[in-house]
Amino acid sequence: MTPPVDGSTRRAVLAAGAGTAVAGAAAGVAWASRPAAAAPGAASGGALSATDGVVPFRGPHQAGITTPAQDRLHFVALDVVTDDPAALRDLLTAWTRAAERMTLGAEAAPGGTVGGGPYGVPQDTGEALDLPAANLTVTIGYGPSLFDGRFGLAGRRPEALRDLPAFAGDDLDPARSGGDLCIQACADDPQVAVHAVRNLVRMGFGVVAVRWSQLGFGRTSSTSTSQATPRNLFGFKDGTANLKAEEAAALDEHVWVASDDVAGGAGGAGWLAGGSYLVARRIRMHIEVWDRSTLQDQEDTIGRDKKDGAPLGQHGEFTEPDFHARAAGGDPRIPVDSHVALAHPDHLGGIRILRRGYNFTDGTDGQGHLDAGLFFVAFVRDAHRQFVPMQRALARADRMNEYVEHTGSALFACPPGLPDGGDWGTQLFG
Repeated sequence: MTPPVDGSTRRAVLAAGAGTAVAGAAAGVAWASRPAAAAPGAASGGALSATDGVVPFRGPHQAGITTPAQDRLHFVALDVVTDDPAALRDLLTAWTRAAERMTLGAEAAPGGTVGGGPYGVPQDTGEALDLPAANLTVTIGYGPSLFDGRFGLAGRRPEALRDLPAFAGDDLDPARSGGDLCIQACADDPQVAVHAVRNLVRMGFGVVAVRWSQLGFGRTSSTSTSQATPRNLFGFKDGTANLKAEEAAALDEHVWVASDDVAGGAGGAGWLAGGSYLVARRIRMHIEVWDRSTLQDQEDTIGRDKKDGAPLGQHGEFTEPDFHARAAGGDPRIPVDSHVALAHPDHLGGIRILRRGYNFTDGTDGQGHLDAGLFFVAFVRDAHRQFVPMQRALARADRMNEYVEHTGSALFACPPGLPDGGDWGTQLFG
């Protein structure tokens, strides 16, 4: 885990851009200096004291991957609407400053809410002004389409960054799939996560436009041994065997892109070393059908006990499944077409992934059914060698297919973390 941001670094981050705020305040000194309830340092650009709830923004890897999964998500995929490489690079640099400030619990820009005076356009929308950082993380990723030649990045595209193939049973909506880049904001307060995405999108007007977005609540996996296993909307514990932040060797093997995986040297894809690939799948759950199914059918579909999460026929959630155990009639105690059996590393050549998904409910489908399900997010070292064979096995035979359908899909390359002084624009463009 990266060390906490020290006071001097925090002061430097919060003071960045203060000259802009001062210039804007000249239009209305009295307005800008009026008392306001705000987090310490948020409006003034001063230092925030070190408190719980701040996740370090910088380090060898981006926050929001192995960070203990927060309770809320706002995910957005965007298309770049300009052909000007400099505009995109400048935006990524500006996003870096704003994202780092917001993860500290500060405004997107110093004095951003009211510091520009009554006739200035606020540089922060203000809805998180009185809220703590709430463990906010902001993670950025780049889609295959960003490297199509518009911005001189074609030679920097990693070989593994190519669109996912079609899978049996997919019912993908193009309006919920793909994107030139993505932002994943996770926090323990939904307003903090929404504020982060809203302000980054606001800053990108004229350079990027929202392609699709997804709100999530109730994490559906644990990314640290300090967390209990949560439940999904089917009522089952989800992600029991998930990779954990404490498994450094396993993360190196299954999550982090190694330097040998990407081309090195100027103009190559070496910038991704230490990063990861993000797979996003919007999975609608037909919960009304599920809710009318028997408990036995539900447990056979998942392959686990609904109450304590133990593999069928065994005791204890974290007990390794015994796929050789037999029921009274001689059939496998854990059905061979159960979700657990098909997704287990023993049946996939040792494949493992780091899951970081969330539940969602998006109203109704107009036919009396909830539009609800799982927004599946996974981080992998190579999606085509890990996620693709796993999903093909599930799409072909998983009992759960009776109750779910995949309606959105995307793949993004998430760069490594930033060192002090680094920014996303320089990192991507070199």
